[in-house]
Amino acid sequence: MNRDTAPTDWKGAAMQKRIAGRYAAERRFKAMGLGAVLLSGFFLAFLLFVMVGNGARGFTYTHVAVPIDFKAMPLTVDKARLSDADADQVIANAGLADIVAFAADEALGKDGSQLISENAWKEVRTRIKADPELLDGKSLFELPASSAVDIAAKEGAKGALGERVDALEKEGKLSTGFHTPFFKNADATDPAVAGIWGALKGSLMTIFIAFLIAFPTGVLAALYLEEYAPKNRWTDLIEVSINNLAAVPSIIFGLLALAVFINWFGLCQASPLVGGLTLALMTMPVIVIASRNAIKSVPPSIRDAALGVGASPVQVVFHHVLPLALPGILTGTIIGMARALGETAPLLLVGMRAFIGDVPGGLCSPSTVLPMQIFLWSDEVDRGFVEKTSAAIIVLLFVLLSMNALAIYLRNKFEKRW
Repeated sequence: MNRDTAPTDWKGAAMQKRIAGRYAAERRFKAMGLGAVLLSGFFLAFLLFVMVGNGARGFTYTHVAVPIDFKAMPLTVDKARLSDADADQVIANAGLADIVAFAADEALGKDGSQLISENAWKEVRTRIKADPELLDGKSLFELPASSAVDIAAKEGAKGALGERVDALEKEGKLSTGFHTPFFKNADATDPAVAGIWGALKGSLMTIFIAFLIAFPTGVLAALYLEEYAPKNRWTDLIEVSINNLAAVPSIIFGLLALAVFINWFGLCQASPLVGGLTLALMTMPVIVIASRNAIKSVPPSIRDAALGVGASPVQVVFHHVLPLALPGILTGTIIGMARALGETAPLLLVGMRAFIGDVPGGLCSPSTVLPMQIFLWSDEVDRGFVEKTSAAIIVLLFVLLSMNALAIYLRNKFEKRW
């Protein structure tokens, strides 16, 4: 120690100024961090507020009360055939649509049939199939209104339509309530009958296929690379390739799926099977990387202790390392699946952008997915699809948040401390 060096004067003006500057810098850093968190929270709250505000009305719809007297306007159809497989076509051929339109004109006044949906007669058909005795008398049917009437009832409208809607509301012939067909039907050109179930089921089936393929393959690949693979140039090349694949644009995987699964193997186009295989290719590198990081986090002492008591290398991996790494593996996998759920680019190239008016019945049935359905509805001219688009976004956000919540739950449930 240099005896000629003067001791530090902690109470001097220069030193106090430096200390005050350090404290001020720390306060500024904390303020900037808090500001960033608050700003992020504000944008998230604003997004949720706008989505919920616009989409809440998408879960409701306006109905018009129309009495239909089937004695005065008989539907010439055999009741015994209402339970047949072709009952829908039989009822349609009997002229039910014309009967419903005539009843609407009588009940609602001039051009009353323009106030109900063009597919309102299908609601009547459904009730007739459930209760054929309706054909023997007069019944009151709550029919979906036209898109213009629905918007006018929710938002208010001026002019002749607004006055007519107000008059119907005063007469008690209009009612707005929860719209169950939104969760039961597939896509349609009429907002009154368009639903999200077809796209939601397609998304769930696609993600299920992707999980079945990507999860076991990705975890086994990570176990091999971390526990068994020799450290050489080939292993380094594989690791670099996996890291690069995780950063490849998703549409490249769509091109690969189009060339291999559809053009080469001839698999069913626009189906959950091809979509799931495509998303599995895209998600697998992410699962491998997340699994390797989780396996690396297991302390070497766990392996040494297991080997010390006589466990084989396979027992060490599957009885000790894998259970301890499972929380991280599951978290990375579910987050990867959530990312895949929101993808549209790779699915565009395998044909899942088409208008699908039926709920998919199997893995090879034509199907679409939630993000693609949102895109299709956002491009519609009819204003009735605006709130349907926001409602579909809410459904997609709910599914994504549920998957993230599941990841947190599984991580906390299986996490072990040492």
